[in-house]
Amino acid sequence: MTPAQRLLAGLGLREPDCLPTNENPSAVPAAGENSRRNFFKQSTLGGIALGAATIFSPIEELIAQSTQKVSRYSAPADLKITDMRYCLTAVMGGTAIIRIDTNQGIYGLGEVRDASDVRYALMLKSRILGMNPCNVEMVFKSLKQFGGQARQGGGVCAVEMALWDICGKAYNVPAWQLLGGRYRDKIRIYADTPESSDLAEFKKRVNYRMFDQGYTWLKMDVSIGILKGVPGTLVNSDFWGKELAQWNGDYMSYANTMHPFTGIQVTEKGLDLLAQRVADVRAVIGDQVPLSTDHYGHFDMNNMIRLGKKLEKYRLAWLEDMVPWQYTEQHKTISQALETPTLTGEDIYLLQNFKPLIDQHAVDIVHPDLATSGGLLETKRIGDYAEENGIAMAMHQAGTPVSFMANVHCAAATQNFLALEHHSVDLPWWESLVKTTDGRQLITKGYANVPLTAPGLGIELNEEVLKQHLDPRDKSYFAPTKEWDEKRSHDRTWS
Repeated sequence: MTPAQRLLAGLGLREPDCLPTNENPSAVPAAGENSRRNFFKQSTLGGIALGAATIFSPIEELIAQSTQKVSRYSAPADLKITDMRYCLTAVMGGTAIIRIDTNQGIYGLGEVRDASDVRYALMLKSRILGMNPCNVEMVFKSLKQFGGQARQGGGVCAVEMALWDICGKAYNVPAWQLLGGRYRDKIRIYADTPESSDLAEFKKRVNYRMFDQGYTWLKMDVSIGILKGVPGTLVNSDFWGKELAQWNGDYMSYANTMHPFTGIQVTEKGLDLLAQRVADVRAVIGDQVPLSTDHYGHFDMNNMIRLGKKLEKYRLAWLEDMVPWQYTEQHKTISQALETPTLTGEDIYLLQNFKPLIDQHAVDIVHPDLATSGGLLETKRIGDYAEENGIAMAMHQAGTPVSFMANVHCAAATQNFLALEHHSVDLPWWESLVKTTDGRQLITKGYANVPLTAPGLGIELNEEVLKQHLDPRDKSYFAPTKEWDEKRSHDRTWS
């Protein structure tokens, strides 16, 4: 197969018998003009507009000219999903990017939530092949039964992201336009404060965050992990052994025991040390920078209220995930006891599971992670529902630039949006994983730039950089996934 034939095949086209080639520039139609007309008819459907001057060019030149400034604008009604492939990046311990291909050469990018299993997405492939990707809501409704809370929603959300990317390219508009338009041209980002036990070094790093990188909103951890080994700060910590890590434990460990069930108590000495950590940060950043807190540890509601009251004088932007999101009544009790805004939501899947928190005003701010909550449209619906109830929305994000840009489009289209998390501020290669299709910078001085004209998500992968930062467990790069093509179940949930 010649390079031209391979390119045509990739576009879903066939080289007509009548077109001249370099080897035979005077070729004539073997069966009249029908094959030529069919070629140009198919080419138009594929989004390639051919001028009269190119008709008698060699096929390689014809394709080169016609794709030089190819518009992603196509024939949306004729689009069909033909494939799904992936690569596993080294971001956040292994974060997968998926690519959904179509019969018109347009593809869409999505992301399975950070540190989630790409198979959550791959098992959906057989259920979307042949479907029109522009019917985003219909496809999403058929798939959402296969998602779940936290990273279990990663596959459904990855597909939804990729569909909006395709749809935007097909109609030649940014994804935010398909969500109803935008409220803002740039998106405020919040970043974690840098870690350092040395106060002078810490100040230096914070100044770099604020003045060199330009971040105007910061978040810090206030974890009982820093009390480890400090006598008289915790009660019942010895029962759990020497480690108080919130992650990476077995199913009988502190890491996997929900907050009300550990029996951990924080003493007054412990509360004072935690409060001092916040005081040190506030002294460095001043009063004008919003400061959020997170990752306190697995201790119960009563201790959370005690800690919250100890921290109130520092006027924090929010207290995050103080108890598991499922405990609506406990969140409401905490919110009523404290003046500091409360927040949760990064592990909640779908609007229906946010509604109890919103309806009871159990939190002051909702905090969906778009790669868990249901994708762009569902997250906008969560924000809109919260807004109707006087509740703001911040957004959690800890993935690659693909998920980041999906969040940017959603944030642009949602009125009650506050700020978006950026978890990879200190990875020098993170932004280089993609190229913007309109030449803009991804981030400028603590703000993400909204693509005003670039269709879809407004990014393409930077393959050279991406291949350098694949997860060592899986170095494949958008390899065929034929083993996921066959559907083997009847999925309808009603009779």
